[in-house]
Amino acid sequence: MSETKKLGAEATGPLKGVRIIDLTSVVFGAYATQILGDYGADVIKVEAPSPTGGGGQGGDIMRWAGKVPEGAAHDLGPIFLTINRNKRSVLLDLRKKSAVDALMRLIKSADVLASNIRYEGMKRLGLAYEDVKKIKPDIVFVHAAGYGSDGPYAGLPAYDDLIQAGSGSADLLSRVDGDPKPRYVPTLMADKVSGLFMANAITAALFHRERTGEGQFVEVPMFEAITSFVLAEHFYGHVFDPATGPWSYGRVTNPDRRPYKTKNGYVGLLPYSDKQWDQFFEIAGRPGVFKNDPRFATYKARTQNIRELYAMIEELTETKTTEEWLDLLMPLSIPIVKMNRLDDLQDDPHLKAVGFFERHDHPAAGPYFALRPPVRFGATPANIRRHPPRLGEQTREVLVELGLSAEAISALESEGAVGAAHEKSAD
Repeated sequence: MSETKKLGAEATGPLKGVRIIDLTSVVFGAYATQILGDYGADVIKVEAPSPTGGGGQGGDIMRWAGKVPEGAAHDLGPIFLTINRNKRSVLLDLRKKSAVDALMRLIKSADVLASNIRYEGMKRLGLAYEDVKKIKPDIVFVHAAGYGSDGPYAGLPAYDDLIQAGSGSADLLSRVDGDPKPRYVPTLMADKVSGLFMANAITAALFHRERTGEGQFVEVPMFEAITSFVLAEHFYGHVFDPATGPWSYGRVTNPDRRPYKTKNGYVGLLPYSDKQWDQFFEIAGRPGVFKNDPRFATYKARTQNIRELYAMIEELTETKTTEEWLDLLMPLSIPIVKMNRLDDLQDDPHLKAVGFFERHDHPAAGPYFALRPPVRFGATPANIRRHPPRLGEQTREVLVELGLSAEAISALESEGAVGAAHEKSAD
């Protein structure tokens, strides 16, 4: 059994001292704010009770996705656990004015307000940027949107599937294998990449505020972010006007660009320089083929004939085991890696050595694995210091920090404006 990791006692990352009020849910925003929480920010996740009341499945919907171990809290599903550490959960029913007032008090103490609530909904709640700016002039107000507010799609609902469909992402696999049926990339790419854009935008806006004292409104639209991400290489020949070639970078959509079969598995293999290609073909028993074949003799020629070049590779990789290829090519710095199945990742020697999978013991969920923050800061290391929270777990704690008395908090609880729903849920 893996050693259980102890949580860090306090924030050590570069964003220590920054407070983020997090009105996001699902994956896009939650992924972004966890990254910033890992970097030291105090992330206060504001969640809503069940719309039907009675302690049902309120809060972030990802709390309830996936199977939990027997005896574990039902509101701590596996995806929620993976993208909501280093946060505190406050339960506020924003349908009640007193809860909105409490939120405004919370925002006044913060540096960043992040939300993926539709902006029209924020306006109805009295939480538009103009409203918030009145009480916190230097706030960094970040709106995670499906589509930019200047376009005809503004305000439409957006999910990962829809954005993959609209951004060209779902067209990529068809270009690889010729199957006319478009398909989604089987990961929540649009949500997570948009989350990276969002984390980057928040950090940049905080840097601007640090230099100038000025807050601002920041919009992070998924559609534009993912289209930009896809077209970084796939705009290709259409970068120019008139176009000089097709859409999509042919090396990437080449059907033979894939892990190559060995005698006992698969490897990722990519000789890159002329020297590396020469060495690979020589080791594979085909000396001279690279230099003597005009299809591959120059970088430009290789690009034009990349499909033929990649097709040749697997004919050769099947002649040796994965271990033999690693032993032969790694000393020559020819890029190669053993292909891991998902099932292999926890046993990967590199991930083990860097402590990537940290085993923790959640008081309500039991033992679980967290993914160590991947970015390393020499002076201000990211750290894991809080388990993913139960629904409303820190409501009272945060309200006390804001200066509310026990009597005032009890009154809000009696009204149903605030709460700690996890205490009522059946575990």
